[in-house]
Amino acid sequence: MPIALKPGTRLFSAVCVTEMITVKAPAGEVELTIGGAPPVSSAAERDGSGSVAEGHGGGVAMGKRYVDDDDTVELLCTKAGDGVPAIGGVALVLKETKALPASD
Repeated sequence: MPIALKPGTRLFSAVCVTEMITVKAPAGEVELTIGGAPPVSSAAERDGSGSVAEGHGGGVAMGKRYVDDDDTVELLCTKAGDGVPAIGGVALVLKETKALPASD
């Protein structure tokens, strides 16, 4: 199910406790999943019946940002869980930190 993202959109995994906030979003809709299932709009919508899909687990770390290969989507993890976010079935990766300039 395609979803239109915008900065500030809260995302909740339907199959685990992962929670994220959209930092950067592309124009148009994307096929986003967390843990292999489409996200829900609130934690109360989790029914506990699902589980993380094969290949969509491994977990995310709180406070870390996850991006796609084209750097068009950026999600910030606000609650760590087992599910990994993915766009079109391709898992998002941990965003590299920028090196600070050396001080002499």
